[in-house]
Amino acid sequence: MSTEDKRVREFAYQIWESEGKPQGQDARHWEMARKLAEAEALTPSKPKPAAKPKTAPKPAAKAKPAAAAGKPATPAAKKPAATKKPKP
Repeated sequence: MSTEDKRVREFAYQIWESEGKPQGQDARHWEMARKLAEAEALTPSKPKPAAKPKTAPKPAAKAKPAAAAGKPATPAAKKPAATKKPKP
């Protein structure tokens, strides 16, 4: 059995299962699977990204205190809760 035949068989089985395993639909499932396998074979595969060259890691920068980085040292104040209007 060729690799293509195995792929068609896998697709046909997946289609059959996804439709709730109906009886008497094998020819239709096989044709759908054949078309899927054909389309898959015609689709160009994505080239693998080139490996990045290995370089020495850069030294870690020293952490700055929050105040020195221009950020407030304390969290922002919460907004006051909206007041509810009394019901008439």
